[in-house]
Amino acid sequence: MDLKEIQNLIKFVAKSGASEVKLEMEDVKITIKTTSEENKETTIVQQIPVGNAVPAPQPAAQVQTPAPVATEAATPSSEEDNSKYITIKSPIIGTLYRKPSPDKSTFVEVGDTIKEGDVLCIIEAMKLFNEIESEVSGKIVKILADDNSPVEFDQPLFLVDPS
Repeated sequence: MDLKEIQNLIKFVAKSGASEVKLEMEDVKITIKTTSEENKETTIVQQIPVGNAVPAPQPAAQVQTPAPVATEAATPSSEEDNSKYITIKSPIIGTLYRKPSPDKSTFVEVGDTIKEGDVLCIIEAMKLFNEIESEVSGKIVKILADDNSPVEFDQPLFLVDPS
């Protein structure tokens, strides 16, 4: 079972509302436990290889998943328009935050002019907060990821008009 399949399983369990799911296959044993605390769900994934060799104990990976968020699908006509824009993509997997802290304002909004090196957002990965800086100058045309939402590697985050 690869990482993508495990992530899809976590999302499915979070949406289903189940509190615990155990999955055992030939070579993998996975336990997913979720607990709700005021709109916050904590998902604990424990993957234990099963086989002849005795594996070393593995710490459980802890992933925080917010309530399910609807994403916007691009229409075919907008894809043609987007070809003149530069897409800024996520360099890592994690949770995207558009603000430096909950009580502060967002780093960028649609219509803001940015320059190379400006911080666009923060992505939290394994309790480390990584500032995502712009590699281009231009104007923010569209924000493609919601605040406090999980993002994948190479997922589009922003559309920038370089002109």
